[in-house]
Amino acid sequence: MASAGTSPDFGLTRGALHRVGAHILGRRRFDVAGTFGLRASPGGFATPAFGPEIEVLRVSGPFLVREVGGTSTHIDMRGARLSELAAFAVVDLSAPAAFGKEAPPVGDASAPLDVDLQHAQQIATWFSLAWRAIDRVVGRMPPSAGASTIQLWPEHFDAATDVDAGDGNRANLGFSPGDTSEPEPYLYLGPWGSGRPGAPSYWNAPFGAIKRASEIDAPLDSAEALDACVDFLQRGLRALDPHRVG
Repeated sequence: MASAGTSPDFGLTRGALHRVGAHILGRRRFDVAGTFGLRASPGGFATPAFGPEIEVLRVSGPFLVREVGGTSTHIDMRGARLSELAAFAVVDLSAPAAFGKEAPPVGDASAPLDVDLQHAQQIATWFSLAWRAIDRVVGRMPPSAGASTIQLWPEHFDAATDVDAGDGNRANLGFSPGDTSEPEPYLYLGPWGSGRPGAPSYWNAPFGAIKRASEIDAPLDSAEALDACVDFLQRGLRALDPHRVG
């Protein structure tokens, strides 16, 4: 994973899965349930169960899986077209989307998608690490931290929550698989306020602080990687308010 962020092929897979997350999973859930937040799931990411027929759409490695009631169907995304995935998931790509301005464009829905199995699995590992790390950090904070539900936001394609970091100042805690400004996967802490107390070296991003995947000296599915991510986020929270983290 440490070198994946600098690979053009990794960026192609990340971009393809971003489009799938926004315009297939996100659109389908919004069309039926009026909301579009996603979750990490085994092998990738998914919608929560939604709708009267209890439906789930999920990405598992290179496959798009649709579960409705007691029936599961799937389609291989490698070389598939976004239009094919939309037909499979019952999504109208021509309809207006409810996302913010940072959502990826639909693009050429007839062009084959670049989805690589290894890179899809790396992204799945990153999102799994995100949920475990954020859960542990929030679990060590007092109930008054008022953490929001962890969401994988399809327009940004990152997993995040926000918490009260002290004195009513909230902060975002999140994991991104990379974006236009930072191609490598990274985790971050972004205070809503302007204060950046503690060591200036910690605050290494315009919006707060980031830690890149290549700076984690352990396999990303290991206990050591989890500890490193938790320590990074707790360091920032303690700087903002020493009493907010157990």
